[in-house]
Amino acid sequence: MATSKRILEAETSKPVSESGSFEDLPLFDADSKKAGIIEAASKKKPSTVKKNQPSARKKRARRKSTIDRKKSTVASEASAAASEKEARGKPVRRQPAYQTAQTLALRQREISVSEFFAKNRHLLGFDSLTKALLTAIKEAVDNSLDACEEAGLLPDLLVEILELSENRYKIVVEDSGPGIVKSQVPKIFGKLLYGSKFHTLKQARGQQGIGISAAGMYAQLTTGKPVRVITRTGPRQQAHVYELQIDTKKNMPVIISEGASEWSNDHGTRIEMEIMATYKKGQRSVDTYMHQVAMANPHAHIVYRPPKDAEVIYPRVTESLPPEPLAIKPHPHGVELGVLLDMLKTTKSRNIRGFLTTEFTRMSSRLAGDVLEAAGLPSSMSPKRVTREGAESIINAFGRAKIMKPPTNCLSVIGGELLERSVAREIEADYYTAVTRPPAVYRGNPFQVEIAFAYGGTLPDDEIVKLYRYANRAPLIYQQAGCAMTHAVNATAWRNYGLQQARGALPSGPLAIVIHIASVWVPFTSESKESIAHYPEIIKEIKLALQECGRGLSRFIRRGVRERDEAKKRSYIERYIPHIGIALREILSMSEKEETRVVDKLKTTLERSRKL
Repeated sequence: MATSKRILEAETSKPVSESGSFEDLPLFDADSKKAGIIEAASKKKPSTVKKNQPSARKKRARRKSTIDRKKSTVASEASAAASEKEARGKPVRRQPAYQTAQTLALRQREISVSEFFAKNRHLLGFDSLTKALLTAIKEAVDNSLDACEEAGLLPDLLVEILELSENRYKIVVEDSGPGIVKSQVPKIFGKLLYGSKFHTLKQARGQQGIGISAAGMYAQLTTGKPVRVITRTGPRQQAHVYELQIDTKKNMPVIISEGASEWSNDHGTRIEMEIMATYKKGQRSVDTYMHQVAMANPHAHIVYRPPKDAEVIYPRVTESLPPEPLAIKPHPHGVELGVLLDMLKTTKSRNIRGFLTTEFTRMSSRLAGDVLEAAGLPSSMSPKRVTREGAESIINAFGRAKIMKPPTNCLSVIGGELLERSVAREIEADYYTAVTRPPAVYRGNPFQVEIAFAYGGTLPDDEIVKLYRYANRAPLIYQQAGCAMTHAVNATAWRNYGLQQARGALPSGPLAIVIHIASVWVPFTSESKESIAHYPEIIKEIKLALQECGRGLSRFIRRGVRERDEAKKRSYIERYIPHIGIALREILSMSEKEETRVVDKLKTTLERSRKL
């Protein structure tokens, strides 16, 4: 009976679906089921019940229970996910992988030049903290020197670097130039590609209208501070102060503040800006740059105040300004077809002959007639009626015509004598020489090369030569390896001039080489103006100037060798001849008078052979 009760309790404790086949019979109620189970259990004999039947039922029950639990878990997770999706709302559709012409058109927009350079500031020389400090100062100094020279004023410059915190500096550049008209200040410092030199063929340090405004944009991007400008146009005029930034989306100036200011200078401009930068010493530092600026601009008085050292003053070498370069018109040999077509559309000349004589340099009326005859065009034809084929015929006729080289009054070189004096002030050496080449032309643009050498003295003789590169009196500090000047130096056979040189490398020895190229349009390799493009005409002129200076250097080196040999022989005479006289007197039993006569004769003979 106890066994029957335990079986009953076990069976009734299970779910109805697991208690046996009785639950499937709807004719039995609960009491009937219990009675039937008890009766069935009591009738079973212990010997007739198989031992494995209860375990099989339990296995099936456990298996079914596990399946039901998994189904319940999956259903609950699906329900939770559905409720969460419903709470979030409708899902966002993924953007299609491919666009249509209409959707692409909706995404197009104009990009301003300031927005482009804000994202690509490395193109302007602001690709590192060390280089950014040098670039910002360089752009301000170039503008100051250009302004002073154009106004006929001897430049007085102040360059100051103030360390505010780690990697944060305030730079100040002040000049004695003519100042800036009030209405032009925002555009000059707050708008890229705005300037007075891009459209004229005239020698100048700046030519793109990007530099100083790009420096202000870098200050804005790195510190958020505006550029502060103080300018005054004369002693009777009020000084004006501006704080400016650039709207990079529109390439337009944003005036933060403006007003009158008290300033002790009678005229000039002062620029202040805070930038993220690093001040370091070395070959490519601001200190080196200022040293080179003073070397190429002997007419300038420069006061330089570095952040950690004492003030450095570079006095003027000359009180005379360099000749003022004049603007010239394009040369026929340098004009291209597209440029000629634009000039034909915008000219005010009534006939094509007048167009050629008024819009081009070195083009006389007779020569213009010959060009038009060779091109097969009538002289009375209106410039606006010239077709593309006609313009191409004019270009071909230009190439066949004998046209004089462009005038050189558009150039202003330093000059050999003044360059030599300036180099001697900055570099202590034993020998100096300088040469200025005649003007030459590349792509119709006139240019002129001048070179100076400094040899010996304090220059190390076991290192490669020091190369100083200049373009329109502005030092080029970076990208020396990719510059046409470096290529010309490497291509020169320096062994012929007494220097050691590895193949395809700069020579070695105690030599400093200064190369300056002056042109109405310097072919820089990038907007940062750090190296010169490899035009064959430019490389040829540089090599010719190097060879001319090299011949003078070779004569000096050979003379030095002779002088050293002479000194060596003289020391032999002074050291050994008296002993020879004593030995001869003892061997030949000569008197002192005879000994003196023999010694004098030996000295005279050796001196004569030394001079030979």
